[in-house]
Amino acid sequence: MNIAVLRKHLTDNRRGFLGWALSITAVAAMYSSMWPVMGGNSGLATAVNSFPKSMRDAFHMEDYGTVAGYFGSTVFGLLVPILLAVFATAAGTSAIAGDEEAGTLDLVMAYPVRRVTLALSRWLAVLAAIALTGLVLLLVELAIRVPARFAALSAANLAAMTFQLTLFGCCFASIAFGIGAYTGRRMHAIAGGAYVTIIAYLCDSFLPQINGLHWIQYWSPFHWYLGGEPLKNGIQWIHCALLAGLGLSFAAIGICGFNRRDLTQGN
Repeated sequence: MNIAVLRKHLTDNRRGFLGWALSITAVAAMYSSMWPVMGGNSGLATAVNSFPKSMRDAFHMEDYGTVAGYFGSTVFGLLVPILLAVFATAAGTSAIAGDEEAGTLDLVMAYPVRRVTLALSRWLAVLAAIALTGLVLLLVELAIRVPARFAALSAANLAAMTFQLTLFGCCFASIAFGIGAYTGRRMHAIAGGAYVTIIAYLCDSFLPQINGLHWIQYWSPFHWYLGGEPLKNGIQWIHCALLAGLGLSFAAIGICGFNRRDLTQGN
């Protein structure tokens, strides 16, 4: 790893990274602040609990009237992880493939930096941006925890949920990074990351509702992120290992492919 390369990538993309971090945090804070009105509404909770079980399972709407159930289905259940997956895919794509297609990677390669070092440093810079997003989100959630009246949700479990959300984002960033580094094609990385995101979501939500396909959710990063209910049970280390393992595998394949690829025959 080269600290200068890592710092340069973070500095060059600081506005975009910070913008995504604040936007994702703002969405999470908005849904969190609605807990007293939405989650604390017994009539609404009763109505939600009357939905068909398959629908509640698909949208993680179990125990909607409890603070953990509300946060699991709204704040951390759909929009925030989807936004983070989009951010992660975009950041992972731009790390190598984006600059390569834009023609700016040649300028970086002119310096005495090995390919593996360059790719590894940029990948770690993207992961650092995802981690910063998770940290900002956690600090804001802890700050509004008492005013928004969800203090029943322990700080430890909230930190566990945010930690797994961060790993979830790092996983999708690594997938897009790996595809982009291996192929050198921005569109391949975007399409691959989007495809994995959509398939992973379907495997965790709608496909398990089909008879005989319940097992498929255990192969989904969305299930690894949320299925163990970290808001109730704390960090699920096996799920964390699966998220980290999938991300590391894509990143390693991408870095190896980038190291062997003839860049002069690329774009």
